[in-house]
Amino acid sequence: MRLAIKPVQPFSPMAKPPLEPLCQSRCTIPMKTVQRTNSYTRAPIKWESLVNDSKESCHTKSLSLLCKRWKEYHGSKDWEGLLDPLDDGLRSEIMRYGSFVEAAYQCFDNDLSSPTYATCRYARNSMLECAGVSGSGYRVTKNLHATSSIPMPHWIGQIGVRSTWIGYVAVCEDENEISRLGRRDIVISLRGTATCTEWLENLRATLTSCPFGNDNDNIGQNDNPMVETGVLSLYTSSTSVCPSLQQSLQHEILRLVQKYNNEPLSVTITGHSLGASLAVLAAYDIKTAIKHDLHLSVISFGGPRVGNRSFRHNLERQGTKILRIVNSDDLVTKVPGFFVEDHNDMAMEKKAHWMRKHVRDNQWVYANIGHELRLSSRASLKLNSMNVATSHDLKTYLHLVNGFVSSTCPASAGMMLEKATTVPSSQ
Repeated sequence: MRLAIKPVQPFSPMAKPPLEPLCQSRCTIPMKTVQRTNSYTRAPIKWESLVNDSKESCHTKSLSLLCKRWKEYHGSKDWEGLLDPLDDGLRSEIMRYGSFVEAAYQCFDNDLSSPTYATCRYARNSMLECAGVSGSGYRVTKNLHATSSIPMPHWIGQIGVRSTWIGYVAVCEDENEISRLGRRDIVISLRGTATCTEWLENLRATLTSCPFGNDNDNIGQNDNPMVETGVLSLYTSSTSVCPSLQQSLQHEILRLVQKYNNEPLSVTITGHSLGASLAVLAAYDIKTAIKHDLHLSVISFGGPRVGNRSFRHNLERQGTKILRIVNSDDLVTKVPGFFVEDHNDMAMEKKAHWMRKHVRDNQWVYANIGHELRLSSRASLKLNSMNVATSHDLKTYLHLVNGFVSSTCPASAGMMLEKATTVPSSQ
């Protein structure tokens, strides 16, 4: 194997295929990414160059297989054999959906001094292009808003706004892209926490009964499906002028499914942080409410825990496929809940029984949901010393996905050369 070092260039669309990369495991987002103008992360300026490095164009061969294997990449076989080592086609899909979430951050007006604070900065018909996702082949069909149920005093002004723009629904309409994907895809993209009311809802971390779902889902279960109180509030609350996120999604997805029911169709929900939690809840609700044989999957980044073991069980019975991308150094993925029931929790049933009963009675028992692609900031030298905020940043996740090889070799050749050739500072 011959390795060659080439200079790093900021990502930009290329008319010609790039040179052969150092490692075939790296890939690209076939879209342009622009400088973020809002302040959802406080990463230092030098971090931006690292992100641009991770989006270097390098791998296109596996994309030709997408039309044949898209169901596998979206969980039809529970991602068996695709995560470790990470399949290049799946990597490309993860990066592509990550760019849709990045667009949701780009579109959000996070400036408190702006008269349009907490709304979308761009018109719907030009949203993706203005956010840097040009040439995707998708068209935005619906703006999405989340509403908090926490009453806020009027004197605090815009900081207490209850209904905020949180994402969008887009559908692939380009025939060439539909052919490449192997189906028409509907994407639901949801951003993470950005406003005061959303942070307050995040603090409501106790579990509450899930008010929607099939009655048959509870057969053979001792516990009721429960989800995080704050996330449920943001999903189901509404005002006289703003419908709930639940209502907006149900109506729009049903409309699109009926419109394109005579062709191969998928619904992919993607989100980061709070958006990842809402994505799981939305998947459960849509699969319950829309009575179609719908291929629905979730690709989430840095998501907190969402519900209990019964909620996870119902998702599995529905056939909802969830890929949870986790940075081991990201504290957000380890909350909420003082105690977690995982897939092997029955072996621990007899241990600390009194403690388990106390925690369960106080509605703090969460379960890990979905299949995990587990990464680590420590695989990259430049990420090794990053703080809590940047470990949770979406750009960090995209950088790690782009360079991940396997659990035994967590860094690509580019990352390993980076470590080998970096000279420690003498200071």
